[in-house]
Amino acid sequence: MGCAGLSLAVQLKKTGLAKGKKILLVDRVQKKQNDRTWCFWETDPGPFEEIVFRRWEQAWFHSSGYSSLLNLSPYKYKMIRGIDFFNYCLAEISCSPEFEIIYGEVQSISSDNSGATLFLNNEAIQCRYIFNSIVFKKPPISNGQFYLLQHFKGWMIRSASSFFNVDQATLMDFRPLQDHGTSFVYVMPFSPTEALVEYTMFTTDLLDEEEYEYELKNYIRDFLGIKEFEIVEKEFGIIPMTNFRFSRKNGNILNIGTAGGKTKASSGYTFRFIQKDTADILRSLEQNNHPFSSAGYSGRFNWYDSVLLNILTHKSVPGDEVFTHLFSKNQPGQILRFLDNETSIAEELRILTTLPQWPFMKAGLEEVFKSMK
Repeated sequence: MGCAGLSLAVQLKKTGLAKGKKILLVDRVQKKQNDRTWCFWETDPGPFEEIVFRRWEQAWFHSSGYSSLLNLSPYKYKMIRGIDFFNYCLAEISCSPEFEIIYGEVQSISSDNSGATLFLNNEAIQCRYIFNSIVFKKPPISNGQFYLLQHFKGWMIRSASSFFNVDQATLMDFRPLQDHGTSFVYVMPFSPTEALVEYTMFTTDLLDEEEYEYELKNYIRDFLGIKEFEIVEKEFGIIPMTNFRFSRKNGNILNIGTAGGKTKASSGYTFRFIQKDTADILRSLEQNNHPFSSAGYSGRFNWYDSVLLNILTHKSVPGDEVFTHLFSKNQPGQILRFLDNETSIAEELRILTTLPQWPFMKAGLEEVFKSMK
């Protein structure tokens, strides 16, 4: 019952593919408060448009030597609150007799010729298919693969007076010190006095909780100029950034979400890729009577991801410089399309020429040679 599982459940219901089936949804505990947000961009209304909390057509990019207010057209940058998503999905499926929900601990999953088995709360549950979004353990990273963490701490704050322009988000702000590694802040304003402020890092190690909070306090004071505020909500998350090839299918188990490799390795963005994957699964069920779609894998975009992970891991170019080159020398819409794996080869070549040539050529050749072994 994470983002991937609930997205699939809702679309199974809306398309009628759930009719006549018995579908079990599993989560560890029931969600009762907001503990996460999803940000993404779209040109058209998406499948969860009615619960989009805020939308922005303009967003700031800041680094030590460059600042620009980006016009995101034809895209809109959107934000969905986790609690709104869970409540919406549960409301959608609660009136359908096909769905049942159980809360508890998943011990393991397995598959054989007759179907699949879920071991939940020390009970074996038989089924035809399991759609699994649990990463049970860190993947075994081999020589030549990369594994970074995108980790973030966010505060939804309320200030005593007006500080925020609700029409302008901050997509990336690299002006805070980069002592810990590639670090930036994004700011999502909800009203003149309220915003989500999120401190984000791409590194191999986590910080102590006090360090995240220290950086957030400094940013709010030094860059937003806010001296007095209250913290309304907090969130913390960790997303793997890796070119490890997650197993997509194991017998009658289909891995989805991060467990199915649907987290963008070079950026951590997941929400839009989950929605694309959900559409592929539904299409396969309709056309092939099974969910095992082969769509969604692109060798060249995985290569681009590997090259950037190579750069960030070896610190060949500081992360803030990489993103400054991207946003200062390319149109915002083209960058967003590239990050969505939707550009043409000609567009990609144009983008690649705006990056520091020698470090990226070296990393690119290294990743080519690895793929040939």
